[in-house]
Amino acid sequence: MPITYNYPYTQYGGVWNLTSQSQAQGAGTWSNQKLPYLYSWGRNDNGQLGLGNTTNYSSPKQVGALTNWLSISSSGIYSGTFEASLAIKTDGTLWSWGYNLNGELGLGNTTYYSSPKQVGALTNWAAIAKGDKHAVAIKTDGTMWAWGSNLQGQLGNGAFLVCSSPIQVGLLTNWSSVSAGAVLTTAIKTDGSLWAWGYNAYGQLGLGNTTSYSSPKQIGVLTNWLSVSCGTYSTLATKTDGTLWSWGYNVYGQLGLGNTTQYSSPKQVGALTNWSTVSCGSYCTITTKTDGTLWSWGYNGYGELGLGNTTYCSSPKQVGVLTNWSSVSCGWNHTITIKTDGTLWAWGDNTYGQLGLGNTTYSTSPKQVGVLTSWVTLSKGSQATATLAIAKF
Repeated sequence: MPITYNYPYTQYGGVWNLTSQSQAQGAGTWSNQKLPYLYSWGRNDNGQLGLGNTTNYSSPKQVGALTNWLSISSSGIYSGTFEASLAIKTDGTLWSWGYNLNGELGLGNTTYYSSPKQVGALTNWAAIAKGDKHAVAIKTDGTMWAWGSNLQGQLGNGAFLVCSSPIQVGLLTNWSSVSAGAVLTTAIKTDGSLWAWGYNAYGQLGLGNTTSYSSPKQIGVLTNWLSVSCGTYSTLATKTDGTLWSWGYNVYGQLGLGNTTQYSSPKQVGALTNWSTVSCGSYCTITTKTDGTLWSWGYNGYGELGLGNTTYCSSPKQVGVLTNWSSVSCGWNHTITIKTDGTLWAWGDNTYGQLGLGNTTYSTSPKQVGVLTSWVTLSKGSQATATLAIAKF
């Protein structure tokens, strides 16, 4: 049977999931007709902001006039150069823009674009994840598709050829969610099993070895995985029991295990069972708990942990004392978050204005981006120096 993607997530301020909102609008039962607008800011040398130019911006700029954006994902190659962005609209169409040397925009060419271009004509795209030079997506029928660079097998099709158009990953129809790292991909199936493929020199695939694979391999035999997030060379995931697990590269303590030891299989982060969301940056990790608190660890050279300093941490540290954090997204060396009141906050590196504060000054503690209280979605899994977010009006 086809899979219904409603994307439920916790929002304590009464903010609806955008897919559910779109369905309610279609049925004529949505009473608050606030529409999702797409905004972007930060580095833009390859048109990754989607604004029709290559100008950097230090405050949010609206991407076009459309009001049907659903989800977004952006990433860049290591230091944030050569970035690209992808997005799904509420009508199920897929769009991309920015750097495209490896065909990572999925448009069948290697032409760069500074404004959104539709990927094919299909209207059944459900989820998207952008790696450094590749992209992976899931359709509403549960199939998985990938395109872009494939030198390490990160497309999962058993080959190592670059693809500039979407190609199906196997024949299965039970893929549920996906995350892309630098040159690896992880995904969860509807049965709760966790899978990984691509580059594995640091054990970031979680398979107990450092062998790279060009097709999906199951991580263990457990079927209670809930969410997964890839960093540059590390991976973190939550289970349905609220526990948090990590593996891979750990030189900065980004695994949260209290050390800098590399692990090639999942290790539990502490003993708590109230972890809610997790986002891996380049070499740091930001998470929320079910009580609404915010936690961070790993590399902190630009203050991206939000702790008011630049000290690295190899175990979770609470960011302030507030209990109203809702969603998080880590960039290359900066962090963007949304609170349950719909406000947007940022900190860390700000060389290209990626914090959206109207300047290029670094911040080691959370700073509010403007005064809006209608932010609902961030660029998921971003390792870029460009920032994308959706607000409703």
